[in-house]
Amino acid sequence: MAAMGIDIGGSGIKGAPVDTVAGKLIKDRLRIPTPDPSEPGRVAEVVREIVEEFAWTGPIGVTFPGVVLDGIVRTAANMDKSWIGTDAAALFAGVTGQKVTVLNDADAAGLAEVSFGAGRDLHGVVLVLTFGTGIGSALFVDGHLVPNTEFGHLQIRGKEAEARASAQSRTDHDLSWDKWAERVEEYLEHVEMLLSPNLIVIGGGVSRKAEKFLPHLKLRTPLVPASLQNEAGIIGAACVAAVS
Repeated sequence: MAAMGIDIGGSGIKGAPVDTVAGKLIKDRLRIPTPDPSEPGRVAEVVREIVEEFAWTGPIGVTFPGVVLDGIVRTAANMDKSWIGTDAAALFAGVTGQKVTVLNDADAAGLAEVSFGAGRDLHGVVLVLTFGTGIGSALFVDGHLVPNTEFGHLQIRGKEAEARASAQSRTDHDLSWDKWAERVEEYLEHVEMLLSPNLIVIGGGVSRKAEKFLPHLKLRTPLVPASLQNEAGIIGAACVAAVS
């Protein structure tokens, strides 16, 4: 079955049609910068533009970087605060004319990784972390998702973890890969202590450059880069939409 997946991030909005059986993009993704300010109406227009670019009709899955319950946004750490309380599913359905399912961005990426990627067929506790504008998290127990975990907001040295260890923080503070890895390792050690995962999957845009930082990370828990890299959110969102 085919469905459209759209992944909303703090810096870019990406989308493409997806073969939800194979877990692969059918066409090259389209990326449009996230509007600034990232108000609901402006973001919805970008979503509409992506859908129209592919002349798509059918189910659409959209990710959002925050807690999403029944299509309604509850938190928006890296997006405009006017999103809080917004019925995102209704908003996107209104501008596209299609049925839309909305879920947390890291949950979508995690679902793709445990279905088609680095976490496939693994039992126990698998944690997928996406490093981008913030840090997203998706927690799985024997393949079952615990939604909206938001472990990027854990406190490290009195600050939210994503303020110290996100990919954006590496750029903002002009950190070398090994210096950034020190911050990431401190964060991962804290997560490891809390959750005792069997595997940690590192996703987001940095997964394309895993060789630059993964060798610097020393944990008891096995660490692997996301197999689907920055396409995971699109794929996961589409797969959820296909069965919703």
